[in-house]
Amino acid sequence: MEIIKAIILGIVQGLTEFLPVSSSGHLEIAKAILGNEDVGELSMMTTVVLHFATALSTIVIFRKDVTEILRGLFQFKMNDELLFSLKIILSMIPAAFVGFFFEDIIDSFFNHQILLVGFMLLLTGVVLLLADKAKNTGKGVSFKNAFIIGIAQAIAILPGISRSGSTIGTSVLLGIDREKSARFSFLMVVPLIFGKIAKDLLDGAFTADNIPVVSLTVGFIAAFITGLIACTWMIAIVKKSKLTYFSIYCFIVGTIAIVWSMV
Repeated sequence: MEIIKAIILGIVQGLTEFLPVSSSGHLEIAKAILGNEDVGELSMMTTVVLHFATALSTIVIFRKDVTEILRGLFQFKMNDELLFSLKIILSMIPAAFVGFFFEDIIDSFFNHQILLVGFMLLLTGVVLLLADKAKNTGKGVSFKNAFIIGIAQAIAILPGISRSGSTIGTSVLLGIDREKSARFSFLMVVPLIFGKIAKDLLDGAFTADNIPVVSLTVGFIAAFITGLIACTWMIAIVKKSKLTYFSIYCFIVGTIAIVWSMV
């Protein structure tokens, strides 16, 4: 990748990771528009590194929550922080299962599958539209709900299905408080991303021979900075029930992607 392309991809990732419009789907579209020829492992590596940047921005935004959770865990007793952590772990199981057993199939989805991205964006639009019309009961996240939200996150591995959109949308449809939905959605993905990075490092997927270090570093910084902005913005949007606008956006971009892939 050229430096300018890395910056653009970083900005796209930073904005769309938290906004419910599918960061992975937009990355694939951006790669196609920019003429990025990275395929297979290198394309997937780019996606993972940029997701890692937004995971760090999540930790920065929710640093108080993360600190409280860690402090509660080190008390070594049953408390709210431990229960929350157990729910996070439970929510990770579906995505971890899919990622572990179907990694090769997943990698193939990140190889300029613009038609797939288009249809998945349309599906994301439907979920957001339904979620915005759901009643807010003010409930918290139960263990059962955590697993259901985890299934939504596993499905969102497909490029074009928004992870934040599907998890927040599922949470809201389950009647969970909107702010709590956003908080749980953003925090639940952090361990998965760190786990993915650790697995790739242990497997030797990221080696000095196949990593465009400068490009990925620049993209990482761009994704991190824009992620900080988008995360803060998204929390306010969810609380104000403005998901319909993103639903319309997904319908438009999804349709364009489908037409683009057929031309």
